[in-house]
Amino acid sequence: MQTILGANGVIGEALAKELRKNYTQKIKLVGRNPQKTHPDDLVFKANLLDSESVGKALENTEIAYLTVGLAYDSEIWLRDWVRIMENVIAGCKQNACKLVYFDNTYAYAQDSTIQTEETALLSKGKKGREKKLAAELLLKAMANNEIEAVICRAPEFYGPGKTKGLTNTIVFDNLRKAKKPKVFLKDNVLRTLIFTPDASKATALIGNTTGAYGQTWHLPCDDNRLTYKEFIAEIGNQLGRPIKYDILGWCVLKIASFFDKNLKETQELLPRYAIDNIFESSKFKNKFPDFNVTRYQEGIRIILEDYKIT
Repeated sequence: MQTILGANGVIGEALAKELRKNYTQKIKLVGRNPQKTHPDDLVFKANLLDSESVGKALENTEIAYLTVGLAYDSEIWLRDWVRIMENVIAGCKQNACKLVYFDNTYAYAQDSTIQTEETALLSKGKKGREKKLAAELLLKAMANNEIEAVICRAPEFYGPGKTKGLTNTIVFDNLRKAKKPKVFLKDNVLRTLIFTPDASKATALIGNTTGAYGQTWHLPCDDNRLTYKEFIAEIGNQLGRPIKYDILGWCVLKIASFFDKNLKETQELLPRYAIDNIFESSKFKNKFPDFNVTRYQEGIRIILEDYKIT
Protein backbone atom coordinates (compact mmCIF):
# COMPACT_ATOMS: atom_id res chain seq x y z
CA MET A 1 0.00 0.00 0.00
CA GLN A 2 1.22 3.49 -0.90
CA THR A 3 -0.50 6.34 0.95
CA ILE A 4 -0.72 10.00 0.02
CA LEU A 5 -1.18 12.42 2.93
CA GLY A 6 -2.84 15.55 1.57
CA ALA A 7 -4.03 13.85 -1.59
CA ASN A 8 -6.34 16.30 -3.31
CA GLY A 9 -3.98 19.07 -4.37
CA VAL A 10 -2.50 19.21 -7.85
CA ILE A 11 0.61 17.24 -6.80
CA GLY A 12 -1.30 14.60 -4.81
CA GLU A 13 -3.82 13.92 -7.55
CA ALA A 14 -1.21 13.56 -10.29
CA LEU A 15 0.96 11.48 -7.94
CA ALA A 16 -1.91 9.03 -7.33
CA LYS A 17 -2.41 8.58 -11.07
CA GLU A 18 1.32 8.09 -11.67
CA LEU A 19 1.63 5.53 -8.86
CA ARG A 20 -1.30 3.53 -10.22
CA LYS A 21 0.02 3.69 -13.76
CA ASN A 22 3.57 2.53 -13.04
CA TYR A 23 4.06 1.24 -9.50
CA THR A 24 1.11 -0.13 -7.51
CA GLN A 25 -2.63 -0.78 -7.59
CA LYS A 26 -2.94 -0.33 -3.84
CA ILE A 27 -3.32 3.40 -3.15
CA LYS A 28 -4.80 5.18 -0.15
CA LEU A 29 -5.75 8.85 -0.34
CA VAL A 30 -5.78 10.71 2.97
CA GLY A 31 -7.18 14.13 3.77
CA ARG A 32 -10.03 15.99 5.42
CA ASN A 33 -12.28 15.17 2.45
CA PRO A 34 -10.29 12.94 0.10
CA GLN A 35 -11.63 12.29 -3.40
CA LYS A 36 -10.80 9.26 -5.53
CA THR A 37 -8.80 9.70 -8.72
CA HIS A 38 -9.60 6.08 -9.67
CA PRO A 39 -12.55 3.86 -8.67
CA ASP A 40 -10.23 1.44 -6.84
CA ASP A 41 -8.55 4.08 -4.66
CA LEU A 42 -9.05 3.75 -0.92
CA VAL A 43 -9.98 6.97 0.86
CA PHE A 44 -9.39 7.76 4.52
CA LYS A 45 -10.53 10.91 6.30
CA ALA A 46 -7.87 12.17 8.68
CA ASN A 47 -6.63 15.35 10.32
CA LEU A 48 -2.84 15.57 10.03
CA LEU A 49 -2.80 17.75 13.15
CA ASP A 50 -4.03 14.76 15.17
CA SER A 51 -1.32 12.18 15.82
CA GLU A 52 -3.71 9.29 16.44
CA SER A 53 -5.52 10.05 13.19
CA VAL A 54 -2.24 10.04 11.26
CA GLY A 55 -1.19 6.75 12.83
CA LYS A 56 -4.43 5.09 11.74
CA ALA A 57 -4.21 6.56 8.27
CA LEU A 58 -0.80 4.96 7.76
CA GLU A 59 -1.80 1.44 8.79
CA ASN A 60 -0.68 -1.21 6.27
CA THR A 61 1.36 1.44 4.41
CA GLU A 62 4.70 0.67 2.79
CA ILE A 63 5.43 4.16 1.45
CA ALA A 64 3.81 7.41 2.61
CA TYR A 65 3.93 10.65 0.63
CA LEU A 66 3.46 13.97 2.44
CA THR A 67 2.11 16.37 -0.19
CA VAL A 68 -0.27 18.42 1.95
CA GLY A 69 -0.63 22.11 1.14
CA LEU A 70 -1.60 24.46 3.95
CA ALA A 71 -3.58 27.65 3.46
CA TYR A 72 -1.28 30.42 2.23
CA ASP A 73 -1.10 32.16 5.59
CA SER A 74 2.06 32.72 7.65
CA GLU A 75 0.32 32.26 10.98
CA ILE A 76 -1.13 28.91 9.90
CA TRP A 77 2.28 27.75 8.68
CA LEU A 78 3.88 28.88 11.97
CA ARG A 79 1.23 27.03 13.94
CA ASP A 80 0.89 23.81 11.95
CA TRP A 81 3.90 22.73 9.89
CA VAL A 82 6.11 21.42 12.69
CA ARG A 83 3.16 19.70 14.33
CA ILE A 84 2.23 17.95 11.09
CA MET A 85 5.80 16.79 10.55
CA GLU A 86 6.04 15.48 14.11
CA ASN A 87 2.81 13.54 13.65
CA VAL A 88 3.83 12.10 10.30
CA ILE A 89 7.26 11.00 11.56
CA ALA A 90 5.61 9.34 14.55
CA GLY A 91 3.03 7.67 12.30
CA CYS A 92 5.72 6.31 9.99
CA LYS A 93 7.71 4.97 12.93
CA GLN A 94 4.58 3.37 14.38
CA ASN A 95 3.76 1.64 11.08
CA ALA A 96 7.33 0.99 9.91
CA CYS A 97 6.73 2.74 6.59
CA LYS A 98 8.96 4.92 4.43
CA LEU A 99 8.28 8.64 4.00
CA VAL A 100 8.57 10.81 0.88
CA TYR A 101 8.32 14.49 1.80
CA PHE A 102 7.37 16.88 -1.01
CA ASP A 103 8.98 20.19 -0.04
CA ASN A 104 9.41 23.65 -1.59
CA THR A 105 12.22 26.22 -1.59
CA TYR A 106 10.81 28.67 0.97
CA ALA A 107 13.53 27.71 3.45
CA TYR A 108 16.31 28.86 1.10
CA ALA A 109 17.62 32.41 1.38
CA GLN A 110 16.10 34.96 -0.99
CA ASP A 111 19.34 35.63 -2.86
CA SER A 112 20.99 34.75 -6.16
CA THR A 113 22.94 31.74 -4.82
CA ILE A 114 22.53 28.74 -7.13
CA GLN A 115 20.23 26.37 -5.26
CA THR A 116 21.43 22.77 -4.92
CA GLU A 117 20.61 19.96 -2.51
CA GLU A 118 23.45 21.25 -0.32
CA THR A 119 22.13 24.82 -0.09
CA ALA A 120 21.71 25.93 3.53
CA LEU A 121 18.24 26.62 4.90
CA LEU A 122 18.66 30.29 5.81
CA SER A 123 15.30 31.93 5.10
CA LYS A 124 14.33 34.85 7.35
CA GLY A 125 10.67 34.89 6.28
CA LYS A 126 7.93 33.47 8.51
CA LYS A 127 6.89 30.71 6.13
CA GLY A 128 10.49 29.97 5.23
CA ARG A 129 11.52 29.62 8.87
CA GLU A 130 8.69 27.17 9.55
CA LYS A 131 9.51 25.07 6.49
CA LYS A 132 13.12 25.05 7.69
CA LEU A 133 12.07 23.71 11.10
CA ALA A 134 9.89 21.02 9.50
CA ALA A 135 12.70 19.92 7.16
CA GLU A 136 15.21 19.86 10.02
CA LEU A 137 12.90 17.64 12.07
CA LEU A 138 12.82 15.12 9.26
CA LEU A 139 16.56 15.38 8.56
CA LYS A 140 17.25 14.66 12.23
CA ALA A 141 14.95 11.63 12.21
CA MET A 142 16.70 10.38 9.06
CA ALA A 143 20.17 10.92 10.56
CA ASN A 144 19.16 9.04 13.73
CA ASN A 145 17.75 6.17 11.65
CA GLU A 146 14.32 6.66 13.19
CA ILE A 147 12.62 6.32 9.80
CA GLU A 148 13.62 5.72 6.19
CA ALA A 149 12.77 8.92 4.34
CA VAL A 150 13.61 11.15 1.41
CA ILE A 151 13.02 14.84 0.66
CA CYS A 152 11.84 15.90 -2.81
CA ARG A 153 12.16 19.66 -3.27
CA ALA A 154 10.57 21.77 -6.01
CA PRO A 155 10.69 25.47 -6.99
CA GLU A 156 7.69 27.52 -8.13
CA PHE A 157 5.01 25.55 -9.99
CA TYR A 158 3.55 26.23 -13.40
CA GLY A 159 1.18 23.85 -15.11
CA PRO A 160 -2.36 22.91 -16.11
CA GLY A 161 -5.41 22.01 -14.05
CA LYS A 162 -5.39 22.94 -10.37
CA THR A 163 -1.84 24.30 -10.44
CA LYS A 164 -1.40 27.19 -8.03
CA GLY A 165 1.74 29.20 -8.60
CA LEU A 166 2.56 32.83 -9.06
CA THR A 167 3.22 32.47 -12.78
CA ASN A 168 -0.11 30.74 -13.30
CA THR A 169 -1.85 33.49 -11.35
CA ILE A 170 -0.26 36.61 -12.80
CA VAL A 171 0.25 35.39 -16.35
CA PHE A 172 -2.11 32.60 -17.41
CA ASP A 173 -5.06 33.47 -15.17
CA ASN A 174 -4.96 37.06 -16.44
CA LEU A 175 -4.81 35.90 -20.07
CA ARG A 176 -7.78 33.62 -19.46
CA LYS A 177 -9.70 36.66 -18.17
CA ALA A 178 -8.61 38.70 -21.23
CA LYS A 179 -6.45 40.88 -18.99
CA LYS A 180 -2.81 41.92 -19.34
CA PRO A 181 -0.34 39.60 -17.61
CA LYS A 182 1.66 41.01 -14.71
CA VAL A 183 5.34 40.60 -13.93
CA PHE A 184 6.85 41.24 -10.51
CA LEU A 185 9.82 43.63 -10.33
CA LYS A 186 11.82 42.67 -13.45
CA ASP A 187 11.20 40.92 -16.74
CA ASN A 188 14.87 40.32 -17.62
CA VAL A 189 16.00 37.91 -14.88
CA LEU A 190 16.00 34.14 -15.25
CA ARG A 191 13.28 32.06 -13.57
CA THR A 192 13.32 28.36 -12.72
CA LEU A 193 9.84 26.84 -12.79
CA ILE A 194 8.76 23.22 -12.48
CA PHE A 195 5.96 21.74 -14.56
CA THR A 196 3.56 20.18 -12.06
CA PRO A 197 3.07 16.86 -13.90
CA ASP A 198 6.87 16.45 -13.94
CA ALA A 199 7.02 17.13 -10.20
CA SER A 200 4.50 14.38 -9.41
CA LYS A 201 6.06 11.90 -11.81
CA ALA A 202 9.55 12.49 -10.40
CA THR A 203 8.30 12.18 -6.81
CA ALA A 204 6.75 8.79 -7.60
CA LEU A 205 9.99 7.65 -9.24
CA ILE A 206 12.11 8.67 -6.25
CA GLY A 207 9.67 7.10 -3.79
CA ASN A 208 9.92 3.79 -5.61
CA THR A 209 13.71 3.81 -5.97
CA THR A 210 15.31 2.08 -2.99
CA GLY A 211 18.68 3.78 -3.33
CA ALA A 212 17.14 7.27 -3.38
CA TYR A 213 16.29 7.34 0.32
CA GLY A 214 18.28 9.04 3.07
CA GLN A 215 18.91 12.23 1.09
CA THR A 216 17.42 15.31 -0.55
CA TRP A 217 16.59 15.55 -4.25
CA HIS A 218 15.84 18.60 -6.35
CA LEU A 219 13.04 17.65 -8.72
CA PRO A 220 13.79 18.10 -12.44
CA CYS A 221 13.29 21.40 -14.26
CA ASP A 222 14.13 22.57 -17.78
CA ASP A 223 17.66 24.02 -17.67
CA ASN A 224 16.90 26.33 -20.61
CA ARG A 225 15.51 28.95 -18.26
CA LEU A 226 13.55 31.90 -19.55
CA THR A 227 13.08 35.44 -18.33
CA TYR A 228 9.49 36.60 -18.01
CA LYS A 229 10.07 38.67 -21.14
CA GLU A 230 11.04 35.53 -23.04
CA PHE A 231 8.32 33.45 -21.37
CA ILE A 232 5.56 35.86 -22.42
CA ALA A 233 7.09 36.26 -25.88
CA GLU A 234 6.81 32.48 -26.30
CA ILE A 235 3.15 32.66 -25.30
CA GLY A 236 2.72 35.33 -27.97
CA ASN A 237 4.49 33.15 -30.55
CA GLN A 238 2.14 30.26 -29.82
CA LEU A 239 -0.97 32.45 -29.89
CA GLY A 240 0.15 34.27 -33.01
CA ARG A 241 -0.19 37.71 -31.47
CA PRO A 242 1.91 40.05 -29.31
CA ILE A 243 1.19 39.96 -25.59
CA LYS A 244 1.50 43.20 -23.68
CA TYR A 245 2.17 43.03 -19.95
CA ASP A 246 2.77 45.27 -16.94
CA ILE A 247 5.82 45.19 -14.67
CA LEU A 248 4.87 45.89 -11.04
CA GLY A 249 7.59 47.63 -9.02
CA TRP A 250 8.38 47.48 -5.32
CA CYS A 251 6.21 50.44 -4.35
CA VAL A 252 3.17 49.23 -6.27
CA LEU A 253 3.46 45.74 -4.77
CA LYS A 254 3.90 47.12 -1.27
CA ILE A 255 0.82 49.30 -1.52
CA ALA A 256 -1.21 46.50 -3.15
CA SER A 257 -0.24 44.12 -0.33
CA PHE A 258 -2.34 46.18 2.12
CA PHE A 259 -5.44 45.27 0.11
CA ASP A 260 -4.59 41.79 -1.19
CA LYS A 261 -3.93 39.10 1.44
CA ASN A 262 -2.25 36.67 -0.98
CA LEU A 263 0.07 39.42 -2.19
CA LYS A 264 0.89 40.29 1.40
CA GLU A 265 1.81 36.65 2.03
CA THR A 266 4.06 36.69 -1.04
CA GLN A 267 6.19 39.59 0.23
CA GLU A 268 8.92 37.38 1.71
CA LEU A 269 9.54 35.81 -1.71
CA LEU A 270 9.71 39.05 -3.71
CA PRO A 271 13.52 39.43 -3.62
CA ARG A 272 13.74 36.35 -5.88
CA TYR A 273 11.85 38.19 -8.60
CA ALA A 274 14.54 40.88 -8.84
CA ILE A 275 17.41 38.43 -9.45
CA ASP A 276 18.21 35.29 -11.41
CA ASN A 277 16.61 32.32 -9.66
CA ILE A 278 18.64 29.21 -10.48
CA PHE A 279 17.33 25.96 -9.04
CA GLU A 280 19.75 23.20 -10.02
CA SER A 281 18.48 19.64 -10.62
CA SER A 282 21.44 17.86 -12.23
CA LYS A 283 21.64 15.29 -9.42
CA PHE A 284 18.24 13.91 -10.43
CA LYS A 285 19.02 14.04 -14.15
CA ASN A 286 22.29 12.17 -13.67
CA LYS A 287 20.56 9.48 -11.61
CA PHE A 288 17.55 9.18 -13.93
CA PRO A 289 18.84 10.08 -17.43
CA ASP A 290 15.76 8.66 -19.17
CA PHE A 291 13.35 11.01 -17.38
CA ASN A 292 11.76 13.32 -19.97
CA VAL A 293 11.74 16.87 -18.58
CA THR A 294 9.02 19.08 -20.07
CA ARG A 295 10.52 22.05 -21.89
CA TYR A 296 9.06 25.46 -21.20
CA GLN A 297 7.73 25.75 -24.75
CA GLU A 298 5.80 22.49 -24.39
CA GLY A 299 4.59 23.37 -20.90
CA ILE A 300 3.25 26.69 -22.18
CA ARG A 301 1.47 24.91 -25.04
CA ILE A 302 -0.22 22.47 -22.66
CA ILE A 303 -1.39 25.24 -20.30
CA LEU A 304 -2.75 27.40 -23.13
CA GLU A 305 -4.69 24.42 -24.41
CA ASP A 306 -5.94 23.45 -20.96
CA TYR A 307 -6.97 27.03 -20.16
CA LYS A 308 -8.54 27.44 -23.61
CA ILE A 309 -6.59 30.63 -24.23
CA THR A 310 -6.59 31.69 -27.88
